Amino acid sequence: MINEAKKKWEQERLAKVIERYPERKKEFHTDSGIPVERFYTPEDLKDWDYLEKLGFPGDYPFTRGVQPTMYRGRLWTMRQYAGFGTAKETNERFRFLLEQGQTGLSVAFDLPTQMGYDSDHPLAEGEVGRVGVAIDSLEDMEIVFEGIPLDKVSTSMTINAPAAILLAMYQAVGEKQGVDARKLRGTVQNDILKEYVARGTYIFPPEPSMRLVTDIFEYCSQNIPSWNTISISGYHIREAGSTAAQEIAFTLANGIAYVQAAIDKGLDVDEFAGRLSFFFNSHMNFFEEIAKFRAARRLWARIMKERFGAKKEKSMMLRFHTQTAGCSLTAQQPDNNIVRTAMEALAAVLGGTQSLHTNSKDEALALPSEEAVRTALRTQQIIAYETGVADTIDPLAGSYFIEKLTDEIEALAIDYIRKIDDMGGAVKAIENGFMQREIQESAYRYQREIESKERLVVGVNCFESEEEPPQNLLKVDPAIGESQKKRLEELKARRDGVAVSKALEKVEEAARGQDNLVVPIFHAVKSYATIGEICDVLRGVFGIYRPSQEL
Repeated sequence: MINEAKKKWEQERLAKVIERYPERKKEFHTDSGIPVERFYTPEDLKDWDYLEKLGFPGDYPFTRGVQPTMYRGRLWTMRQYAGFGTAKETNERFRFLLEQGQTGLSVAFDLPTQMGYDSDHPLAEGEVGRVGVAIDSLEDMEIVFEGIPLDKVSTSMTINAPAAILLAMYQAVGEKQGVDARKLRGTVQNDILKEYVARGTYIFPPEPSMRLVTDIFEYCSQNIPSWNTISISGYHIREAGSTAAQEIAFTLANGIAYVQAAIDKGLDVDEFAGRLSFFFNSHMNFFEEIAKFRAARRLWARIMKERFGAKKEKSMMLRFHTQTAGCSLTAQQPDNNIVRTAMEALAAVLGGTQSLHTNSKDEALALPSEEAVRTALRTQQIIAYETGVADTIDPLAGSYFIEKLTDEIEALAIDYIRKIDDMGGAVKAIENGFMQREIQESAYRYQREIESKERLVVGVNCFESEEEPPQNLLKVDPAIGESQKKRLEELKARRDGVAVSKALEKVEEAARGQDNLVVPIFHAVKSYATIGEICDVLRGVFGIYRPSQEL
């Protein structure tokens, strides 16, 4: 009956209007290439089963959220990503953010730290403190968290190849504060596979890298049980140019690889899966992003239950942090970025995120200023306290469009995961360049649409205007590199060199054997061995990964 009425409407009403006022495009589609119809009816959800597809909040398959009350009980964690220059400067920024109402910390590390080099290494020249805080030793970590009680905040650390070292430093800082490790809460990114795919801050080859990942799983389950042991990251995959469907497909494929590696190590799935977390991008295609988050939750629940035999509900829950899209920010008319970020943040909330970072308007130009960071945080607070969107759970559920889009994104993701399975899994798909090629093709297509004006970006290829150069941008003092090297030299002069040497020998011994590496790394960190010294030991055992020139 609906289809007959629709045909009549198209013939008698629609045809006349389109003849007089043609539509803007012949075809509309999402960023993932999913066609977008004029409107949707119950016929688009024919044979659609509510309990199978949706269920209830906090119940399998968690499409509607991982908690029965969601934001009616507790708002998402407002976790602004921050870190630059010295440990002291980062500590000051953290204190500022907490005073402004931020509810969780998120640490950005500089490039040498991410690559496992000390600030005095030749390859660190010009990069110290630039894109995050420089951390050479436990001493720096102590300064970063000075006056911040680690039993009162949760901390996310965006670190991958040397994740075990930074986690050990955090535990050691907590120990010095008198905080029981069992009370430490937070997340270490620890997602090395997406580094090979999209970001590039890897150190070791895949096999020893996966060992480090699963060693963290095991160590935390025994020593830091409230810690999220990995943040499986689609964010950087999307920033590299993937579509929404590719973002969740490749992220969940990587998640499958981590779970399988942990099981192969002898860990019980229900002992570690509840501490896995995810990290997604929220981009500008509003409804597709909301549907993406819902599809990811449902698909992961089924993967954990059906593929891995998880029995605990917590093991099946996809809990995720979201960051608004850095790649959507424009250097032109940067005030427009406030609006972009607000729309992306709203999509993340409507999609059921557990924590959220909102980008600052000036990040296409520099590290964010305090004023810009405050505005970004206020964006979250306005959504939380003024809009009413947090007052009911999954408010767009039942929308013919949203449910159809959720199903179609899930179907695209499943197709990708099957292809990756046929290749032998995520590691093999990465080694043969499959994920990288798919992302590159999507990025090229997206950029071509902007250049041809098929895709409009306000202030960039339409509605341009002459403007004065932005003022009050944050600048990192170039002298930071020298001061950091001096502090490192002083540390090495006063620490117990014999204790450091013995601790590093234990790290090497564990690396050559099968023992959990986090244990000797923790003792090395406490002796004030540096991140560069520990990583050099591991480089000597594991080697350095160099991608194939064919990729």
